[in-house]
Amino acid sequence: MSLVSGPGRAAGAESDPKLCAQKHIEYIKKLDSRKDELEYWLTEHLRLNGVYWGLTALHLLGCPEGLPRDEAINFVLSCQRENGGFGAAPGHDAHMLYTVSAVQILVTLDAVDELDKRGRGGKGKVGSFIAGLQDPQTGCFTGDEWGELDTRFLYGALNALSLLRLLHLVDVEKAVSYVQRCENLDGGYGICPGAESHAGQVFTCVGALTIAGRTDLINKDRLGAWLSARQVEKGGLNGRPEKLEDSCYSWWVGASLAMIDRLHWIDGAKLAAFILHCQDPEAGGFADRPGHMVDVFHTHFAIAGLSLLKFEGLDEVDPVYCISKSITRKVLSA
Repeated sequence: MSLVSGPGRAAGAESDPKLCAQKHIEYIKKLDSRKDELEYWLTEHLRLNGVYWGLTALHLLGCPEGLPRDEAINFVLSCQRENGGFGAAPGHDAHMLYTVSAVQILVTLDAVDELDKRGRGGKGKVGSFIAGLQDPQTGCFTGDEWGELDTRFLYGALNALSLLRLLHLVDVEKAVSYVQRCENLDGGYGICPGAESHAGQVFTCVGALTIAGRTDLINKDRLGAWLSARQVEKGGLNGRPEKLEDSCYSWWVGASLAMIDRLHWIDGAKLAAFILHCQDPEAGGFADRPGHMVDVFHTHFAIAGLSLLKFEGLDEVDPVYCISKSITRKVLSA
């Protein structure tokens, strides 16, 4: 199963673009039928992530049955390694990023129990893999056995473990302390202490603090000012100063603002218009900006960004977990 590659180009400027929901549903559903193309194999390292992006986008579009459930579950389980983690595709080494996508997919499909039914060691084995990647010195997490530390991995660990109800397996307090050290004077957060503020890393740090119940540590006004300054004249958002706008930052910036109750600090109407201009109204899918080639990554995050803005016809997304809020509400309240 692959939901990564696919043709199409965003149409560019229209006077009053509409969300072409059915076209996007069709675009995502067709992505797994391109195994005769080189791009399919060149994107194997994104395969499991691609299933998560496509599946979540379909749920937000009101088409939860868009992907064959059993086929999706079988593919996810085929990516699990002996250590409990998941790789990008069958035979690939386990990594935090793919393990998080696997958990998000199984939670979305209400299929976490399949880990027990099929002799995969249950969710406890997955939790042990994730917990084993926490650095006891810093509290941060590595992506895999090779030791690269990144706040993306820290957020991913707390995301997956909380969805599995296994957050007690790690030192959350030490992880929170690490995130605090990543805060900069401008209010943003970097990939590690002392690193440049970046909207993607802001999302991971704010998300981690939200899951940990420590948003009280965030200077919300200062961070909100930095995040709202990411909106450019065309209405789109960039990831850091002096960079071009990109539809995916409608999620990284927008979700961060939503978590600190500052989403109203940007012009939502202008942002929605920019996102809609990034879609291909004929073949479906979203690009990073108008006139560029579409892909499932930007399709997912563009639709999630529109959902944050309460766009009509879309299911509500959870700004912390980036899956349908109806799903997280059910899982986290169980």
